[in-house]
Amino acid sequence: MTTITYLEMRDADKWVLRKTRDPKFTVRESLADQWQESRSFYLAVGEQWQWQDQRDWTEAQWCDYAEADSLRTFVVEHRTTSAGYFELRREQTGDVEIVHLGLLPSFIGKGLGGPLLSQALRRAWNWDAKRVWLHTCSKDHPRALDNYLKKGFAVFKTETQE
Repeated sequence: MTTITYLEMRDADKWVLRKTRDPKFTVRESLADQWQESRSFYLAVGEQWQWQDQRDWTEAQWCDYAEADSLRTFVVEHRTTSAGYFELRREQTGDVEIVHLGLLPSFIGKGLGGPLLSQALRRAWNWDAKRVWLHTCSKDHPRALDNYLKKGFAVFKTETQE
């Protein structure tokens, strides 16, 4: 059984910023071959968390998804190595969803999860979000939900799936 938790932030003032002290931590927006980078990160980051929704997509499906005007993909780098990514999707309502967010396995446990989420929130609010939201589940990293709550998110819905 899997519990899915939906969280939201309705006010940028609720955001608790966590900066990394590591000057080698950078974020860049993916612009060229975005669908390939998006697919690569989805598979690499999502493997250990059993992400399944997009696993069997065709190249055409990935292209349609990743190259939509409403989606932005960001790559997190530590020194010169890709460490993780996040994707933001702007809805017609002005809400911005953090669709995917995660670190590659070799970067988990190095204190980058909080700064990664802070960067996603910064980019979401700078995209003139009216509300920022995301969902996580009980298969995610054990500290994911706590990280979201510490950043200022509030739970607005939970559901259970078999």
